Amino acid sequence: MAGLSGKLVDKINIKSDGDVFHELFREKPHQISGICPDKIQTCDLHAGEWGKVGSIIVWNYFHDGKDRVAKDIIEAIDEENKSVTYKVIEGDLMEHYKELKLTVHVDTKGEDNLVTWTIEYEKVKDDTVDPHTLMEFCLHITKDIETHHLN
Repeated sequence: MAGLSGKLVDKINIKSDGDVFHELFREKPHQISGICPDKIQTCDLHAGEWGKVGSIIVWNYFHDGKDRVAKDIIEAIDEENKSVTYKVIEGDLMEHYKELKLTVHVDTKGEDNLVTWTIEYEKVKDDTVDPHTLMEFCLHITKDIETHHLN
């Protein structure tokens, strides 16, 4: 059973403002669709308030060659450590994973900012692939946001 659970962690440096990046994922994720519309079509508030733990957000996105949907609950916001954790509660990803959490964390040190993505998951079946393409997707969005804010 231990093979069903896993954790992926990847880091990427950005030259744009880390505080702005954190704020985007904390309380303005709906603006991400305007920054990378080829990846995120829409991000709508389903329940609660933007930037509040317990709020539910629905993402329409394009991943692995298909239009997809994910409904997430904001599970945690850590202002001091500049991190936001989303737990997927419905959508395409739930066909493959019993549990899936994504945490985006920003270390800000002047102009050098490090974004760390953590994906924690539990697979439905042994032969389900680890969510490496989802991690790549998150890293590409990070670069799109950096490019947008540098222009």
